[in-house]
Amino acid sequence: MIEKLWFENHPIKYLLWPLLWPLSKLFGWISRSRRQDYQSGKKSAYRAPVPIIIVGNITAGGNGKTPMVIWLVEKLQALGYTPGVVSRGYGAKAPSYPLVVNAETSTAHCGDEPKLIFKRTQAAVAVDPVRADAVKALLPLGVDIIITDDGLQHYALERDIELAVVDGKRRFGNQQLLPLGPLRENVDRLSEVDFIVTNGGQAQQGEAAMTLTPSLAVNMKTREQIPVSQLKGLVAMAGIGHPPRFFNTLEQLGADLVHCQGFADHQDFAIAQLNELAARGTHLIMTEKDAVKCAKEAQENWWYLPVSATFSHDDEMRILERINQIKEHYGSPSA
Repeated sequence: MIEKLWFENHPIKYLLWPLLWPLSKLFGWISRSRRQDYQSGKKSAYRAPVPIIIVGNITAGGNGKTPMVIWLVEKLQALGYTPGVVSRGYGAKAPSYPLVVNAETSTAHCGDEPKLIFKRTQAAVAVDPVRADAVKALLPLGVDIIITDDGLQHYALERDIELAVVDGKRRFGNQQLLPLGPLRENVDRLSEVDFIVTNGGQAQQGEAAMTLTPSLAVNMKTREQIPVSQLKGLVAMAGIGHPPRFFNTLEQLGADLVHCQGFADHQDFAIAQLNELAARGTHLIMTEKDAVKCAKEAQENWWYLPVSATFSHDDEMRILERINQIKEHYGSPSA
């Protein structure tokens, strides 16, 4: 119902608008007041001794921030930097904070996105609802630049570069603030960020177009890799911000889909639930983010589809040159 109100101009808006409009105005006032408190110095923000890059968005839900973070980490590693990543760990609860992620860390403690980032990049990843504390946990590990997965509105942490990721197809929906619309901040906030990264759709003037490129399907048990089109009788599942994006990708790859099941972002899954779903077809395929939560329960007919962010050469150079310029004020990358 909320999706229809936010993105589809559904007639339900005539019923919900009078109820949600006052809450939206209250949310906007609280959001602006909080930011003004940090900008004026009324509230203090933490300044790290290394550059801080924010990868965030102004809308609720998943826009492709995590692939962007992974892309940044891998590019910076290739340039000789030692990047670290901090996250709030949405949907998880650690025994104590800050939590530094390792191979044994449960997604129930760190969250699916931090575990995925660690698994893909082997970079140092720390989780804490107070992102400044996560940053402090990474500093003794030798990182020389830190990326935050989300946190554009976390003004208690000072930043050097802001990248806002936008869903290129859905954009900003009805352009109203939560809960009436999907916005965390007004669209004019984008005029202040360093880069607007558009995931899919048509990038507008000045935006950096990001494409999520799928690779081969990976078997969760044997690690075998084959084209998605060779898997017959596929049941697809996705617990991400916008599941249809994953299903559309599978269709474009020629997948033989017999059933598609979307779940809430960050949802945990019971083994019985997944077995029941898999029984609807011959193979079960999921996103890589879902796979990090289901790895221990994986069956031989379970697969996941990795995706990687790609940019044009010019956009890639613009982003990396900006980072290098900022890094010069802090010192050279590690050898």
